[in-house]
Amino acid sequence: MGEQSTHTDSELVEKAKTGDGDAFGELVVRHESKIYGLCLKMLGNPEDAEDCLQEVFMKAFEALPGFRQEARFSTWLYRIAYNACLMRIRKKKLETVPLDRPVQIGEDQIERDVADWTTDPRAELMNEELSDVLTRHINELQPDNRIVFVLRDIHGLSTDDTASVLGLSVPAVKSRLHRARLFLRERLTGYFARGSSEIHA
Repeated sequence: MGEQSTHTDSELVEKAKTGDGDAFGELVVRHESKIYGLCLKMLGNPEDAEDCLQEVFMKAFEALPGFRQEARFSTWLYRIAYNACLMRIRKKKLETVPLDRPVQIGEDQIERDVADWTTDPRAELMNEELSDVLTRHINELQPDNRIVFVLRDIHGLSTDDTASVLGLSVPAVKSRLHRARLFLRERLTGYFARGSSEIHA
């Protein structure tokens, strides 16, 4: 892999803009696993995710001269990846299970307990199996809610950055995240209650 430089992303972007291929190569090395993870969670298929990953970095390379660094490079890259995934999902007309009559989300009236289930200590005990179950249910989310959940709770982006990547308002991000967490919490609560034997809903 060669030694990683101590340059910041911003410095590497500026070098890459002048035609420094090594600088762009380092940006790829730094960010490819996160972008691949996002593509995989969105598309659910390693081959599609791999193809999408290549496409994202090709598009990023082509668009780099116009990137003015008003957002962080990683946020800009997530935006490209999100759009690329969305195009593929639309092309494939991926079927998703809609949320049963989405809860009316008026910021105040949704203070139902939707704690962050990822901190549930029982999850530690079932890592692999739980991961499979969770991935299946994440793929059942409507794409708009899924991407918010993936960016916020899996990739750890802030609400502001998620809003920037998706071109949404902060309240819209919170609303979609709430729907996603509620849906997944209900599914996982059923999983913990029943055990894994009847999880093929």
